[in-house]
Amino acid sequence: MIIAPSLLAADFGKLASEAGRAERSGADWLHLDIMDGHFVPNISFGPEVVSVLRPQSKLFFDVHLMCSRPESLLETFLKAGADQLIIHAELTDKVADLIWKIKKLGCKAGLALNPPTPLATVEPFLDQIDLLLVMTVNPGFGGQSFMYECLPKVQQAWEWRQSRGLGYRIEVDGGIDNNTAIECSRMGADTFVSGTGLFRKRNIKQAIHKMREGVEKHRKRS
Repeated sequence: MIIAPSLLAADFGKLASEAGRAERSGADWLHLDIMDGHFVPNISFGPEVVSVLRPQSKLFFDVHLMCSRPESLLETFLKAGADQLIIHAELTDKVADLIWKIKKLGCKAGLALNPPTPLATVEPFLDQIDLLLVMTVNPGFGGQSFMYECLPKVQQAWEWRQSRGLGYRIEVDGGIDNNTAIECSRMGADTFVSGTGLFRKRNIKQAIHKMREGVEKHRKRS
């Protein structure tokens, strides 16, 4: 299992030290939400932030591009230090080409889908991706409540992975805390993005340990 604190919930006044706090506390990845103000109604941070953080962290950088035109950003974020680039299934006819470009750049490729989007949208790409991100809130802002109606998508993604012998990770993001992480784990999720559920805790190390312990105890077995 992977626990990935989301930098969107960190103190923006000290991002480098917040990233370091996550790493020292036992995080596996650092999740970075890139918002363009168009695909989602918010703006977060750009490649310069990633490039500043990269020399200071050994964590895997999981970069989620919530952007209408990610094709213009792929190489920039890869050079800045991304280890994985996630694009959205809602980009429809762009998806196949974007995945191909990410892989050609030598980067891991992820595909995300929003709560209203049918899971069937991602099915044609499952053998091409390294990670499937099931959003459990409508993206754009941190601190939203978990949408339990997304859990069947997680279970179906796990069943497809098992029946087809595929290796993509199943990531969840949105309203993830100890309780909802366990619910997602029961359905088959193995990668957990949590912003306020981790960065807003005084003792993030303890919070990560507690989440890991709960998920491991209840995770779906193959």
